[in-house]
Amino acid sequence: MTSHNKENKAAVEQYSNSKGKILWQLTRPHTLTASFVPVLIGTVLAMFYGHVNVWMFLAMLFSCLWIQIATNLFNEYYDFKRGLDTEDSVGIGGAIVRHGMKPKTVLNLALISYGIALILGVYICANSSWWLALVGLVGMAIGYLYTGGPLPIAYTPFGELFSGLCMGAMFVLISFFIQTNTVTSESIFVSLPIAILVGAINLSNNIRDIEEDTKGGRRTLAILLGSKNAIRFLAALFGIAYIWTVALVVFFDISPWIFLVFLSAPKPIQAVQAFVRGELIAMKATAQTNTFFGFTLSIGLLIGYLVS
Repeated sequence: MTSHNKENKAAVEQYSNSKGKILWQLTRPHTLTASFVPVLIGTVLAMFYGHVNVWMFLAMLFSCLWIQIATNLFNEYYDFKRGLDTEDSVGIGGAIVRHGMKPKTVLNLALISYGIALILGVYICANSSWWLALVGLVGMAIGYLYTGGPLPIAYTPFGELFSGLCMGAMFVLISFFIQTNTVTSESIFVSLPIAILVGAINLSNNIRDIEEDTKGGRRTLAILLGSKNAIRFLAALFGIAYIWTVALVVFFDISPWIFLVFLSAPKPIQAVQAFVRGELIAMKATAQTNTFFGFTLSIGLLIGYLVS
């Protein structure tokens, strides 16, 4: 191979790697466990009620992931269109403002992601209940309206509530339903700490972005509370999630093996302390709280199932 050909090949590989990295960052990968964790918990909990269909689990998992990716892409597109994102903005994919990707390309990627989620959703409905189609379409609409539409949810104090209920509790309950064909009080109670922690990810993002969001005309919960009170509220949400775990064992006869979630306790402590010190790692630590809490809760439920 000539030197010229080698240089061309190296340039092509560098471009491909760079483009792949940009696309990967565009999905905001550090947030994606907000989809994976609820699906895992709902599926493990379903094991107490009978056989688990692996294909339905995988379909639900990837459908939720594509919905979240699409939501993140809509966020990237509409925040740019409204002039909120700049080259210096923290926590964004940056494909448009830093790497020159066309806004229409980002929007099309979001629509393609929804298309994939829709195909997976048809498979899920065909093997469970077509009523889920309505639930799924409402969820997809909320994903779009989070930053799209005339009054984006992200511009209001209700972002944490919508993200927590839709991407936390609802993902757990649908994952449970498609395996058991029912929703129980136990599944609802187990979903609540996950809803809280997914909402906490949203809150931590808004705490970090208070200054930029204020300039952009948003009225998020973090802005209304103020930075110090928002951090206190975040700490309270963490505390409620862990206390709720104790309540699940004491009042709802859930296996005490779920106390494994307390192994994840250093992460929320790190998140709160980092916010107090103004360190950017706070957002990452909040996302990791949801991840580690969810995984340890799933492991605890699984051990409880195996020893029961």
